[in-house]
Amino acid sequence: MLLAEVTKGFANQKSGILNVLFQHSEPETNPSISIEALQALKTVTQSHPSIMVLCWEKISSLTYEYLSSSADNQTRSWRGNAPGLPGEKVITAAIKVLDQCLRAASGFKGTEDIFGDKSLDNPFTSDYVKIKTISSAPAYEMHTNVPSKDEAEPLLGSERWLELIDRHLPLMLDHSSAMVRATAVTCFAGITSSVLFSLSKAKQEFILYSSISSALTDDAPSVRSAACRAIGVITCFPQIFDSVEVFEKFIYAAEHNSRDTSASVRITASWALANICDALYHHVNLNGFDPHSSDSEGSSKWVSLLIDSSLQLAKDNDKIKANAVRALGNLSRFVPFKNNSSAYDSAGKCTGPLTCSSVKGFNKSDDPIGSPSPSKNQLEESHWLEKMVQTFLSCVSTGNVKVQWNVCHALSNLFLNEMLNLQDMDWAPSVFSILLLLLCNSTNFKIRIQAAAALAVPATISEYGRSFMDVLQGVEHVIENLRSDQISMPSNLKYRVALEKQLTSTMLHVLSLSSQIHDHGVHEFLGKKSSFLEEWLKGLCFSLRAPNDLLDAEYSSNRDKKKEMICLAIKSLVEVFEAHDLNALALRYQKLCSSI
Repeated sequence: MLLAEVTKGFANQKSGILNVLFQHSEPETNPSISIEALQALKTVTQSHPSIMVLCWEKISSLTYEYLSSSADNQTRSWRGNAPGLPGEKVITAAIKVLDQCLRAASGFKGTEDIFGDKSLDNPFTSDYVKIKTISSAPAYEMHTNVPSKDEAEPLLGSERWLELIDRHLPLMLDHSSAMVRATAVTCFAGITSSVLFSLSKAKQEFILYSSISSALTDDAPSVRSAACRAIGVITCFPQIFDSVEVFEKFIYAAEHNSRDTSASVRITASWALANICDALYHHVNLNGFDPHSSDSEGSSKWVSLLIDSSLQLAKDNDKIKANAVRALGNLSRFVPFKNNSSAYDSAGKCTGPLTCSSVKGFNKSDDPIGSPSPSKNQLEESHWLEKMVQTFLSCVSTGNVKVQWNVCHALSNLFLNEMLNLQDMDWAPSVFSILLLLLCNSTNFKIRIQAAAALAVPATISEYGRSFMDVLQGVEHVIENLRSDQISMPSNLKYRVALEKQLTSTMLHVLSLSSQIHDHGVHEFLGKKSSFLEEWLKGLCFSLRAPNDLLDAEYSSNRDKKKEMICLAIKSLVEVFEAHDLNALALRYQKLCSSI
């Protein structure tokens, strides 16, 4: 129905849903009615993006008419923060419709280059691991009849963005109303990497530097917050690392706003900082470090700034604390902790391969605003690791559910740092205890899933240290009693299977290491729990049985990997029982392994 209406055109129509909405959105209409009509159009654009893309000319002209007819659209002499008047409210409503239509044309899906959680990536959990998303726009899919969607969306999106930049944005960004400016800057958070980098260099810089300028120079908190949101989205584009200057300014803008007096600004600034740290890790992981680079001080000062800023933000409210913990977790994944947590010796010289060849040069940019210059004392900081761990442990007791989830995820990242000798850390038992506490006692299944995932990260028995027995007993206890657990929150129901799968993966991993430890209590515990473990393992083996001709190649490969994990765990148990003359148990488990 809507498609037929759009196809016929609006010129000669007096009826139809869209036609009525556009008629009541005209500037001549009472502002209150126009606002309601525009809000309805926004909803239609969200639910039917492929149809509303065809209405771009109508929406673009309508928005431009509002902007150009505004008595306050010239160079502003003030930046209003007062409650919105009807005029600016209707302009804002029109821009929001334009923004949604623009996102539809660009193929924006609510996420851009955000990476999967590798700590959950294993045969038993791969079917439920989801990609993290940026919650800055509705997620939707374009459905059109064009031959190549991948090629058409950037082309269509580029055309729309060029019109926006040349026609609308100069009026929006220079408007005296903070509400209008904030809504304009929000448009930047809806661009996709394919569209942004299909534009000319000048247009790219207009978008990037408008975001930075709004974040650093605008008087209105709402505008600075919107700019930080845009920075947080765009920083996830891999191409951003092609310009050290832009990435440097993104860091500075986000860090600067993380100290803002407005909590709403600090929330989005901390979110942007966490995304910056995430993007930095994945860039470093993809490109590797350059240990022979002579320019280590430039990049180290920014890492120092990010760590110090995140540590400070972790003392703020829960929304900010959650972002700060996520940032610290991303940093802890790749910061080369040496000499008991520092990558720097007493002279402040980098002793670890911190500088990536394509990230170096941070200290060379000529920032007209003024780049921060961490003091030499910051570069000589020798307690990053201890401070991070203290922050994680503190946030578990003081933070809400989201903070606790991020702590578990951050600890997974910390454990994955290849330069960290976990077995040598005095705080390791406390960390394992906290993860076990969350796994056993948390009422939130998402937290329990992430805690179980973190407990499975250490790859060797030595990394668990003296906590191995506690981990083994704790995970087994949860699995044995999971069926009898009372689900206190309905929201946990959809995560129950995911929790079972993660616990299965963690338990198999821990069991596969059990033969490598010479703790007298291990074989006693495993012997005591042998009946339960045998039945549990039989259930896993039975779940893998299916005719090969009914399996596709991907599922078959995943099944083989599951079998391998189960066999490793069973063989480890056999070794434990044989080493302690529990031959009857060893024989039963050998038969079980042979039956797979």
